[in-house]
Amino acid sequence: MTLQDIGTAPARTTTDLLDDADRYSFAFLDELSKRAIRRAILTAVAVPGYQVPFASRDMPVARGWGSGGLQVTLGLIGADDVVKVIDQGDDAGVNAANLRRLIRRTTGVATTLDRREATIVQSRHRIPEEGVQQILVLQVPVPESLRGIEKRESELRRMHAEGDYARMWVALYEDYVRHGAITRSTGYPVLVNGRYVMQTSPIPRWDVPRLHHHTGLALFGAGREKRIYAVPPFTDVVPLTFEDIPFEVERVPGAACARCGSSESYLSEIPPQDSTQPDAPSRWVCSDTDWCDRRTEASS
Repeated sequence: MTLQDIGTAPARTTTDLLDDADRYSFAFLDELSKRAIRRAILTAVAVPGYQVPFASRDMPVARGWGSGGLQVTLGLIGADDVVKVIDQGDDAGVNAANLRRLIRRTTGVATTLDRREATIVQSRHRIPEEGVQQILVLQVPVPESLRGIEKRESELRRMHAEGDYARMWVALYEDYVRHGAITRSTGYPVLVNGRYVMQTSPIPRWDVPRLHHHTGLALFGAGREKRIYAVPPFTDVVPLTFEDIPFEVERVPGAACARCGSSESYLSEIPPQDSTQPDAPSRWVCSDTDWCDRRTEASS
């Protein structure tokens, strides 16, 4: 190709490159990148709750779309895998649909909307209602559980190394004194395997108990902060709370799913569609659309 050819060649978009399978390796990342991710995952599994640094790569997704979780998925995926991607429990969300399409184009593996068929479930904000026996990959915006109480990275490393979590307990106590309850929802801190305090971001408090003795491998990937951490199967994951203040999940008294009727699942609020009636009651539906669809079909 000459200099003149370069000047007149049509610009290639990301979609063009993804459609040209000969221009990249299987699962988009090069083999050295995938090996580095797998080594970080092995370390994370060996030391539950510990944040393992890794060389996060640039990905063809917008910032905030879960590049860390995507890299974990692409580092693990094989030709025989089946992938499910959900966004706040919904298979049809913009984030889920685009990540699913990217994974399918760069690997050729099958994707599914049914959790029971998947071997890898990548999620943002939710753990499926029935739990996951497969590999669960969570997209993490903020991996550091102590970030709200300490900004210095060197001090954060020291606190984790020494197991010095006194300031976290103080922060929870102050929250309770001010509001009469611990108000933290997403990112509720947990003690993993009796050693590390871990950030459960981005799942809501409703899903935190599901991590305790979870039957599958849970992997957390933070692309922007270049961290991977893990909860292996059947690991102790205990929410930080006081002996006289029990841990509680979010509940709306009397709320039930408008589709399947469930009152024992995590519900998302749908505000009134008619703007002329602002006082009309909100509707509630299950956040996990796959689980809700199957319940609705079974009852019909």
